[in-house]
Amino acid sequence: MAKNDLIGGSLWDEYSKKVQELMNNPKNQGEITPKEAEARGHQLVVADFGAESCGDAVRLYWEIDPKTDKIVDAKFKSFGCGTAIASSDMMVELCKGKTVDEAVKITNIDVEKALRDNPDTPAVPPQKMHCSVMAYDVIKKAAGLYKGVDAESFEEEIIVCECARVSLGTLKEVIRLNDLKTIEEITDYTKAGGFCKSCIKPGGHEEREYYLVDILAQTRREMEEERMKEALEAKENGDFENMTLVQQIKAIDAVIDENVRQFLVMDGGNMEVVDVKKGDEYIDVYIRYMGACSGCASSTTGTLYAIESTLKEKLSPNIRVLPI
Repeated sequence: MAKNDLIGGSLWDEYSKKVQELMNNPKNQGEITPKEAEARGHQLVVADFGAESCGDAVRLYWEIDPKTDKIVDAKFKSFGCGTAIASSDMMVELCKGKTVDEAVKITNIDVEKALRDNPDTPAVPPQKMHCSVMAYDVIKKAAGLYKGVDAESFEEEIIVCECARVSLGTLKEVIRLNDLKTIEEITDYTKAGGFCKSCIKPGGHEEREYYLVDILAQTRREMEEERMKEALEAKENGDFENMTLVQQIKAIDAVIDENVRQFLVMDGGNMEVVDVKKGDEYIDVYIRYMGACSGCASSTTGTLYAIESTLKEKLSPNIRVLPI
């Protein structure tokens, strides 16, 4: 194994058996010459890509049948660490037998997962995941050369996490749909930030244009602004009693955000609206305290009175607030 694959003496246990085997005995290493490809009536494509973050480089050979656009054979040469050799070898294996259009869909995660001994255990340590990033980029380069187009034309979206190939649009959509609030949740849902971690925040091994911390903060701000706007519109379009349940909750949240929440947060607490139920006499608003508020004595006295009074004043005198 290459020297720079060793951290703190040895990390053999963090590499899958497949990776260890391909480090020392790659199956697809070598080259295809123009003469060989021409003799079989095929077209040869040779693409090079280097990773600036670590200095590794790979040369990819595709022998393509121009009648079907199928990659009938493929080889590689890798200049770098053992992980880069193993990743490049698996990348080539995945390309074989596919059309060029099919090969372009191969991602770095596809390569990493194919190198695993079992589905739930990563094939390489997180800090070495960037070695498989070359796979997707050199494939794009080869496809671009074959089709006579720029490699970037295959990239339809802004990629934030190169390791997991997660786009900016996907991240924002997942945050919104699942109301994600932490980087850990983003990683759980999308795998972004789960490998080399450079996309999480500035200071990683590779500078990025977009970072997860900024995307999360911006998307949460946009969500909050939209929620406030919807709540205010609902409030302006009708009295509280006649609003739908969703409109009522949004209106309550808007009032809480504007008049109450900041004081709870200052003391290390917070609250959320759990439900709204309309009875014969009251409109009961069920809330849940969070953080320091959940164990505070005033949560059932002064704080509760302040919340209820504010909602009565801003929305309806029939509101009753009940903590659960």
